[in-house]
Amino acid sequence: MPATEYQRSFGRSLLNLRRDSAVNSVDSASVTGGVGGHELSPMEAELDSFQRKVAERFIDLNASGCEDLLSLEWVGKLLDSFLSCQEEFRAILINHRSLITKPPMDRLVADYFERSVKALDVCNAIRDGVEQIRQWQKLIEIVICAFNNGGGGSSQRPLGEGQFRRARKTLIELAIGMLDEKDSSSSSVSSQHRNRSFGRNKDHLHHKTIGHFRSLSWSVSRSWSASKQLQAIGNNLATPRASDITATNGLVVPVYTMTSILLFVMWALVAAIPCQDRGLQVHFNVPRNYPWGGSLMSLHDRIIEESKKRERKNTCGLLKEIHQFERSSRLMNDLVDSVQFPLSDEKEVEVRERVEELGKLQEALKNGLDPFEKKVREVFHRIVRSRTEGLDSVGKHHGSE
Repeated sequence: MPATEYQRSFGRSLLNLRRDSAVNSVDSASVTGGVGGHELSPMEAELDSFQRKVAERFIDLNASGCEDLLSLEWVGKLLDSFLSCQEEFRAILINHRSLITKPPMDRLVADYFERSVKALDVCNAIRDGVEQIRQWQKLIEIVICAFNNGGGGSSQRPLGEGQFRRARKTLIELAIGMLDEKDSSSSSVSSQHRNRSFGRNKDHLHHKTIGHFRSLSWSVSRSWSASKQLQAIGNNLATPRASDITATNGLVVPVYTMTSILLFVMWALVAAIPCQDRGLQVHFNVPRNYPWGGSLMSLHDRIIEESKKRERKNTCGLLKEIHQFERSSRLMNDLVDSVQFPLSDEKEVEVRERVEELGKLQEALKNGLDPFEKKVREVFHRIVRSRTEGLDSVGKHHGSE
């Protein structure tokens, strides 16, 4: 359904439910022109504007092609959308502070912020996943250095058996490290470096095997589960009823919208980035009469379909760059295993081409991870700040709930 139809539907079926409960009727009036000849009040216009802006962002995200979906750039764009929505939601709460301090809005707003606290652990786990990817990068660098023995260029010395042995050993470690986290959950490595906040720097950790990279987590406990955390964020998330909208002057709608966005963004992060006990089996069903509902559910379905592809089923993350990394390193490993000495000129050219491909992927990932991690950090801090402000507005007694 086009965005304009979503907007017209929303203007009738949600914002104006306090005047009537004709949820299924859709007038042809535009949002700005009012519904059924009724001019929208300033508050209705503000809430409607929020819905339209959310819809525009998710329509844009859903317009991305298969080659862009779940790339670092796309996930970063998703985080930017969340930050924008969060800021606009914050403005709504500030503008209507007198209403959100009264029942039932005080309870609904406090409930949203309690759900958002659970998202902080997801952000920390994603940060750990980024560090895990960096460890894979270091292994790829070892492989590249093993073959680039002459400092680069066509004047390098011929490749020897020692270089292949070193590369083969490292590629095996990389393959083990990129197994799904569930396959490595029995590791007995203990974590002594935990950091509960993005505000502190991590110690430099040194390990002998890639198995340590898989099991180490310094931001969440070893028993923490991404799948269970997502379920906790979405637990008992219900679509507002007509009576709820009437009782809250429509303010329950942006709270529901923001909660749904929070759940989807955290779910998409877990889908894309390696983290403990990844799982996508979270109940998620947004009514399509919301302006953004169709696009969000389409994205949900597309990510699920991606996870079902044969080559992605046992992956540790659906991030496009991880898939490219896995594919390229696997081809490199097959090539290294197939060589015989003395090495033919054709085979050496093929090896160097693979090394060059790995180098390009490694450089692209290196350049993309830092800005991505900064956005995850910003999401973390924005949630903390918004929750503090929100609970102060609602009342200090909610802070202990």
